Amino acid sequence: MDIKAFIRELLFSHDCVIVPGFGGFIGNYFPARIDKSTGTLYPPVRKISFNQNITHNDGLLISKISLATGLNYGDARRLVEEFSKDISCRLMKGGKVVFDHIGIFVNNHENNIQFEPEANINYHLDSYGLEPFRYVPVKDYDVRKRITRHVERDPARYPVGKILWRAAVLVPVLALLVLIPLKTNLFKSRVESSSMNPLVKEEFENNRKAVDEAVSLAPDSGIQVNPAMEAVTETPVVAEPVETAKYGVITGSFKSEENALSHIDILKTEGYNPELIVASNGFFRVIALTCGDLETAVLKRDSVSKEFPGSWVSKR
Repeated sequence: MDIKAFIRELLFSHDCVIVPGFGGFIGNYFPARIDKSTGTLYPPVRKISFNQNITHNDGLLISKISLATGLNYGDARRLVEEFSKDISCRLMKGGKVVFDHIGIFVNNHENNIQFEPEANINYHLDSYGLEPFRYVPVKDYDVRKRITRHVERDPARYPVGKILWRAAVLVPVLALLVLIPLKTNLFKSRVESSSMNPLVKEEFENNRKAVDEAVSLAPDSGIQVNPAMEAVTETPVVAEPVETAKYGVITGSFKSEENALSHIDILKTEGYNPELIVASNGFFRVIALTCGDLETAVLKRDSVSKEFPGSWVSKR
């Protein structure tokens, strides 16, 4: 099975593709640029780099193989593990490993992995079909020499007498428009003397009558009693129980529900009581166990990771 083909396919849609036990391929975006020395315009590109320290299993590559081939999660994981061991052994023996359309791997004299990406491959989907091209600037063109046409107004078209006559008519009219509102009550609002709601006055009179009757019925103690001021009994507020946070140890995230159920069967055979949930991104996550606090969940994750690498803790 050509696992390299699955890696190439994932690099077009993901920024990071990890081969568990070997390393991670990272896509780095570079915007479009112009080489002024050669007059060449280059489209946006996404170049691939390699980091041998990213070796944990995020489930992406294994899930892709399982979905494409129909294998269960355990068999797909074993295929990837054998693929990683084979590459590592070839590099330790001084060999060269070629990933088609990705790059070349070799070991240096310090026994560290060196990766040389293929220069002519662009994994940026938005640049599909775009190739670098040269542009030739227009010679002997000076923007300062553009012809401009100046339009001169004829002063005879605007006689001074007509302008003065219009000003003599408009100035008194504007003065009247300013003085009339200041000297009269023509534009003053009448909201204070009347109400837009005819029921407001009646409601006020009824309230005043009720207050007068309450005062007259009060005992002669010198204190006026308002029946509206009654004792208010406070209802005790019962505090609702606060739900404590729970933390789950997740051992796998799958795009296919069938693969997630296969993983659950593996956990059950190991003595766990797993649970299946659907994440916001549509993936099926398998929770091996649930803890009441974060510290216990982290300890459980460390022990579970020995058997299921790549496990992580998530707040429920």
